[in-house]
Amino acid sequence: MMRSLAVLALFSLTSLAPIHAAEPPRLAVFDLEMVDTSLQDQTRGLRADDRDRLQRTSDQLRKELGESGKFQVVDISPVNAAAHQSNLQACGGCDVKLAQQLDADLEITGVVQKISNLILNIRLYLREAHTGRLLAAVNADMRGDTDESWSRTTRYLVHERLLAPNYGAPQARQ
Repeated sequence: MMRSLAVLALFSLTSLAPIHAAEPPRLAVFDLEMVDTSLQDQTRGLRADDRDRLQRTSDQLRKELGESGKFQVVDISPVNAAAHQSNLQACGGCDVKLAQQLDADLEITGVVQKISNLILNIRLYLREAHTGRLLAAVNADMRGDTDESWSRTTRYLVHERLLAPNYGAPQARQ
């Protein structure tokens, strides 16, 4: 049901303006956050290698979505400190307000849930920046807490979910 709503919502965005006369929608991709429910790490806080992987994964998302030509990825640095001071998954729409400050049309937040060093999950949420309406929620499990597993899972989510034809990523900005 959620997937069909996301397809419909993204399809409606593609029909807002002629493709040849407009630029791609402006997309704010916020840095991913981590929820660590593993027994060994949840009391110690975020490890340095997890912090580095979160940053590399966030950068990979921005790079691959920007290179697709379907989005104009905006610089989040003007609001990055405020974003890092909030839990973007539970702040009551602060992510939308931050995206609006960047004049973004769309925004992505995400979370990596670490269940153990073997089992992790990445979830990404695509929202319309003017209304906060959820357009797509995609996720994938990964096995192994390694740079390679994080990178491959991110690539899969971008190319097989967010950019997949059945999701109908927005093509143009009015």
